[in-house]
Amino acid sequence: MATVGVIGAGIAGLSAAWTLRKRGIDVRVLEASDRLGGKIRTEHADGLLIDAGPDSFLSSKPPGLALVSDLGLTDQVISTLPDGGGTFILHNGKLEALPEGMTLLVPADPRAIMSTPLLSPIGKVRLLGDYVIPRSRNDEDESVSSFMRRRVGREAFEHLAEPLLSGIFAGDADQLSILATYPRLRATEREHGGLIRGAMAMRKQMTGTAPTRPYTPFVSLQGGLGQIIDGLADAIGRERIAMQTPVCAIRTAHRGYVVTTDAGEEQFDALILAIPAPAAATLLAEIDPELSSLTGTIPYISSATISLAFNAAEVAGQQRGRGFVIPRREGRTLTAVTWTSNKFGGRVPEGQALLRGFVGRAGDEAPALLPDDELIPIIRRELADILGITASPTTVRIFRWPKAMPQYTVGHLDRLRSMEHRLATLPGLRLAGAAYRGVGIPDCIADATAQATTIADWLAPNATEAQSAERPTISA
Repeated sequence: MATVGVIGAGIAGLSAAWTLRKRGIDVRVLEASDRLGGKIRTEHADGLLIDAGPDSFLSSKPPGLALVSDLGLTDQVISTLPDGGGTFILHNGKLEALPEGMTLLVPADPRAIMSTPLLSPIGKVRLLGDYVIPRSRNDEDESVSSFMRRRVGREAFEHLAEPLLSGIFAGDADQLSILATYPRLRATEREHGGLIRGAMAMRKQMTGTAPTRPYTPFVSLQGGLGQIIDGLADAIGRERIAMQTPVCAIRTAHRGYVVTTDAGEEQFDALILAIPAPAAATLLAEIDPELSSLTGTIPYISSATISLAFNAAEVAGQQRGRGFVIPRREGRTLTAVTWTSNKFGGRVPEGQALLRGFVGRAGDEAPALLPDDELIPIIRRELADILGITASPTTVRIFRWPKAMPQYTVGHLDRLRSMEHRLATLPGLRLAGAAYRGVGIPDCIADATAQATTIADWLAPNATEAQSAERPTISA
């Protein structure tokens, strides 16, 4: 039987391995650390349920809920709380409500544009100018900031779009590719002539003929997103997953690939690298220097999440909706805050409130790497300034993610095409994960599934030959 090696046991690696197992292909997953899940990590502390990385995923992207269903976890899916409140943006030190009907990073209702305090009269007029600005006929890539400034102006970009973008990619909009991060925006400009027209058409479709959706836009699981990781590990078979087994090198063999770890060498008929791009670049250096170089050019930034629990009575008047985002122009260390206890049920014991702060973004990564005794006072000062919270937290948990968020800079899609050209010369080798075709959980699942399916299809016509061939013995 053919055996596929999967390097990395994050959501991408495990999804790839599960896809292969469903096709009847034997797999072996090699994970360098002592835990599964990559950036998906759920912890329990003092009766709290804390997601260290992502705490939800988009229900509108089918691969996420499809995998949950495949694992028999549909009954564990939960929507956001109906009475959790809205979302805010910090503006001149004050929290202002996100305008009604935000779609495609702009309000879909002109009345919401005219009434928001987030924009000056000149900024509002410039945003409405999106109605008359001609659509671009240029097919070349451009930065997100270039696109948004061109369509809606500097003020709307800095006060509305940029903080929302930062919450997803933690990136520098002057560097991020519009085609790789938000292709829908470019497509909307082409189809509708502008973002406001496109947002209005989308909202009309959603409220008119669209069927009632069973879930809110963001969903999680009752036991946190770690349930998905545990479900995948059990479905694959934990005996097929080798923990604390870092891969030192890979090389091509007469049939397949040889992987070197501290334990020795193993040979596989095919290989999926589901690890961060810099680590993949290191392993690819020997077998394809050009592919290694291309992979190594994908930049990453560092971030951290800080979860703080409080006695609910002490912060009763200071909880504002589900949370808020913070534009760069506000000059804060925090980039966003989420009231976890207002977002999903079952996260806190009775009488407790839980919030999560985010720090670290492109151009300002240093706060994410500060030691606890320096970072916590900064966070508490900013929470006091913004929300008036002076109560002492009952629990504090910090999770740092050094160089963990890939950045899709301008030209990213051209880079991917060049990488695919090189991969075509390496049969049975694929790359998967957040570095390539989407950073969200459903995107990573979809990408991993596609790469594993490519491997399975490639192995199928060679199965008889592979089974009859004598596999070389590799000494440990």
